[in-house]
Order: sequence, then structure tokens, then C-alpha cells
Amino acid sequence: MNRLTACIFTENQQENLLRLLASLDGIADEILVSDSGVSDHASMAAIASQFGAKLIAKDSRDFTSQRNHMASSASHDWILAIASNEELSEELRLSLRKWKDLPPEADVYQMARLTWYLGAWIHHSHFYPNWQPRLYLRTKACFCGPIHPILHFSGKARKLSGDVLHYAAPTFAEHEATLERDTTAMANHLFAEGQRRWRAALWLGTPWTWFRYFFLGAGFLDGYRGAVLSQMAARGVRLQSSKLGALVKAEKQSHPRGEQ
Repeated sequence: MNRLTACIFTENQQENLLRLLASLDGIADEILVSDSGVSDHASMAAIASQFGAKLIAKDSRDFTSQRNHMASSASHDWILAIASNEELSEELRLSLRKWKDLPPEADVYQMARLTWYLGAWIHHSHFYPNWQPRLYLRTKACFCGPIHPILHFSGKARKLSGDVLHYAAPTFAEHEATLERDTTAMANHLFAEGQRRWRAALWLGTPWTWFRYFFLGAGFLDGYRGAVLSQMAARGVRLQSSKLGALVKAEKQSHPRGEQ
């Protein structure tokens, strides 16, 4: 039997954790919960203990190091990476049960992610099936990336049937706040890495992103939610580009050409 450790990444989301833990019951042989910046350790620990989960507190905003740290702390080599605002669908639970009883066919397995946004499931808009590598052998893969960690591995990943159910920001205001935070972080990262070109992304990437999500991604089939998601995707490109541009302009003003 394949034994796996579920590594849950969360940040002050006690209200979501219980739902996820219930969906992992009978699937995970070990559950580790990492909470960055938790304000109520006692409450989080109490929820985790109901399902025999271990709370690993790591006060860090580096999400990539959190994921790799969790994997290295696991008792089993197979890792199921999942966030507290997600849960396993019944079909995915069945797929995982079958997988546990059979010899592995790959080092990494992908799962489709279905997002709940503003009161409905999003089946288009480049949001579904949104295949993501979530089940992996920790000796063959690791997370990399400055803002949104990406699992790096070699070889071809297999797919499991069923969905990871993702409950996105419950309100539009929270979506806006997350977009502001992430685009600021990404602009700062790109600037630190030496990126100085931003105008093409601002003027061409912004409208292209909207077109790709709304028309090529069939966002119109998701109704007004698809329109909102397309608009927000384009806004993300515009904000990131404009913020990078502001950093570049500030740099030029502080170091005028010809200054020694």
C-alpha cells in the first residue's frame, strides 16, 4: 500500500480547515498543517487534533520554503500538497483510494482544480480543469518560485480523476486585496531580478489577457462571473506592469544618466 502525508498550507483559516480535514479522512496516513502568521494557535491546534493532524507553526511569508519544509518533516515519501481553502471531491477520494492499493505508475500525479467563485463553480474562463501536480514523491520533486510555488520535477505526470474543490476569495473585495498584494510582490521580485521592460505587458498584455480568458477560455459561458474573472486577470497584468514601471522610473530619477 502507498502511504501518504497530506501537507496543508493555511494562514488563519480555521473556518476552512475543518472541511478539508474531513475530506482527507481515510485518505491521508499522516496530516501536517503549516500555518504562517497564525493569530490563534490554540484554536488551530484544537481543530487539527480532531483528525490527528500535527500543527507545524512556521512564521514565514516564504510559501515555497514552507512547502518544502513540510515535505521534509513528513513521515512518508508520498506527499499530497493542498491548501486549507480546498477539499477533495468524492470522485478524487475514490481515485486516491485506488491509487493507494496499486503500484505507482509515476513520481507525480496531477489533479484538476474546480473553483467556487462568488456563489458558483467556474467551469471555463481558463480556470478549469486547471491541472495541478499535487501528489508527488518527495525524493523526485520540490517546490520553487518566489510568489506562487510551482512543483518542479522531471518526467511525465499522470492524472487522477476527480477534482480538488477550491473555494476562492468569498468576496470581490478580498479578491481585489489579494490581487494588489500579489502584483506588488511580483513587481518587486521582477525588479530585483533585473527586469526593466514593462510597457509591452502594460499596453499589449493587458487586453490580450482579457481576450484570452473571456473568449479563448470561454469565460462568457460562466456568465457575469466569467466577465469578472477575465477583467481581474487583465487587471493583474496591468497592475504588475505599472508597478514595475513605477520602480523603473524611480530608479532612473534617483540615478540620472551621467551621474557617477
